[in-house]
Amino acid sequence: TTLRVPFIGPADLGPIGIALFAFLFHIAVTFSVNEMDGLDGLAGGTLLTSFGAYSAIAFLQGRYDLAALTGVLTGSLLAFLWFNIPPARFFMGDTGAMGLGITLGVVALLVGEPLLLIVIGLPFVVESLSVIIQMSWKHVLGRKLFRSTPIHHHLEAIGWPEPKIVMRTWVISGVTAVLGLIIFLLDRGA
Repeated sequence: TTLRVPFIGPADLGPIGIALFAFLFHIAVTFSVNEMDGLDGLAGGTLLTSFGAYSAIAFLQGRYDLAALTGVLTGSLLAFLWFNIPPARFFMGDTGAMGLGITLGVVALLVGEPLLLIVIGLPFVVESLSVIIQMSWKHVLGRKLFRSTPIHHHLEAIGWPEPKIVMRTWVISGVTAVLGLIIFLLDRGA
């Protein structure tokens, strides 16, 4: 019934609160990962770093079962990316994106660090926020803020080539995954 908040400690949400949090958390993560799957390699590379970070967290916690699962997923994503890098020969699609999104959410909850996903998966958060901001902006002001959403389509619309968007997102994803690991280690006093 508790939720671990980095640098603060456990927050008791009660049984209904934690169930509601888990429900909304899974919807948010699954939606965000699915939104990211719009360019060749974009979701796969970002998921790779997120699962890699949670693999390290699970290993450091002694949760070798979860570390093995996330390690297998990381390896699978590497194999997938071999054939998904532009020009893609295989596509993840909604089934893959949603399946991997829900799995990422489950792993984050099982290691007890779901709030770290905000940092580790920051590109997913930015993608979803761009959609939410666009919809709100259009509803309130009657016009668009971005040319298109999610944000990777806006970047395409202003002239960025697909490989540039994907590679820069991968770099950002790698940095945020490492930042999430650093926060985890500092929070645990290691």
